Amino acid sequence: MENFTNTTIDTTQLPRFEEVQFSKLHPKYWTVILINTCITFLIFGIAIGLVFYFNEEIRDFALYFGIGLGVLVLLTIVFSRIGFNKRGFAFREHDVLFQSGIIATKTIVIPYNRVQHVALHEGMVSRYFGLAKVEVFTAGGSSSDIEIPGIEKKQAENIKQLLMGKIQKQL
Repeated sequence: MENFTNTTIDTTQLPRFEEVQFSKLHPKYWTVILINTCITFLIFGIAIGLVFYFNEEIRDFALYFGIGLGVLVLLTIVFSRIGFNKRGFAFREHDVLFQSGIIATKTIVIPYNRVQHVALHEGMVSRYFGLAKVEVFTAGGSSSDIEIPGIEKKQAENIKQLLMGKIQKQL
């Protein structure tokens, strides 16, 4: 029979993820974000413009709506830039970290022994700029736990191979 122990852990001696040097997303990814935002608002603007064009009763509100849409586009771009600057990722000996946020910073830490699957995705615009997204999945979910966008494709492939190697070692 084993002796049960339950000693207190000194939390001041635990490794601190705040001290990790995070890698930033590739600068070209900011261009991808801008293009995707512009495409989204362009489609939305055209659809709403057609509604105003064919409906004479609400045509007087078109100017106000256009100003509101312009302000919304500007705010979206400003907040997207702030969010872009706060994103980062790191790979340590035993885990992967991803940091994001606009107002509050969120850091996700996933130990390699929890990783079940790794996927690499390229969007149409990202592919044009040679960028990809790495998705890290853990058990029990249908969506990824970490999505690291804006990584050069070659680096993303290397990251995928690193994570797949960590998974294989556990089997």
